[in-house]
Amino acid sequence: MEALILYFVLFFPGAIASPFFAGNGEAISFSIALELSRILTYTMPSLALLWYLILGKKGFSSILFTSLRFPFFEFPSFKNNGGKPVKKDIFAFGTGLFSLIVIGLGISVSASLFSEYLELPLPPSVEGPASILGWIVIAVSCLCTGYLEESYFRYYLLSKLKNALPQAPIRIIFSSLLFSICHIYEGPWGALNALLAGIFLSVLFLRFRSLHGIAWAHAAYNVFVYAVSAWQNII
Repeated sequence: MEALILYFVLFFPGAIASPFFAGNGEAISFSIALELSRILTYTMPSLALLWYLILGKKGFSSILFTSLRFPFFEFPSFKNNGGKPVKKDIFAFGTGLFSLIVIGLGISVSASLFSEYLELPLPPSVEGPASILGWIVIAVSCLCTGYLEESYFRYYLLSKLKNALPQAPIRIIFSSLLFSICHIYEGPWGALNALLAGIFLSVLFLRFRSLHGIAWAHAAYNVFVYAVSAWQNII
C-alpha cells in the first residue's frame, strides 16, 4: 500500500495534468527559472521523502557513512559499500545508456514512419538550453530526476513488491507500466518508449544490483535528448 500511495503522491499528478496526446511533434519549451523551481520544489523534496522511507526513517547520514541494512533490500552495492559507487556501476551505466539510446532512436524512427498510418500524434520534442548556465541546470535536473525515478521504480518498487509479487517478470512489467503512465504527457510513442526503457532498466538493475549505474544512464540519456534537439536547431 505504501508503494502505491507514494506513486500517486509523487508521480501520478504530473501525468494526469498533461494531455495524453501532447502536441504533434511540438517542442516543450525550456526555462532556467522553471527548471530550477521544479528541482527545488518537486524533485529534491520527493527524492528526500523517498529515501527517508527507504532508510526506515533512520536519517540520511546512514547512506553516506554507514553500511546500510534494510528489512527488505538485499543489494550488495549499497549494503556492503555504504552507498558508494563500485566498478559494476560503470558497466551498468555504459550498457544502460547505449540501450536507452537504441530504444529511443528506434521509437523515433518508428514514430516518423508509422504515425500517419496509425493516426497517432508525433511525440513532442524538447527545447535545448541556449546558454552554459542552462546546460548546467539541465545536467543537475536530469541527474536528480534519474535518481528519483530509478530509486522508486527500480530500487524501491521491485523490492517492496517482492513478497506480493514473487515472480520477477511480473514485478518488472508492473513497475514498467507505472513508469510508462508517468510519461503519457509525451503521447503514445513516449509512453511506449518509457515502457521499453523501464523493462530494460529493471532487468539491468536486477542483474547487476546497481542503482548508481542505471540512474547515471537515465540522466545521461535525458541530457542526450536535449543535446540532439539543440543540434537539430543549429543545423
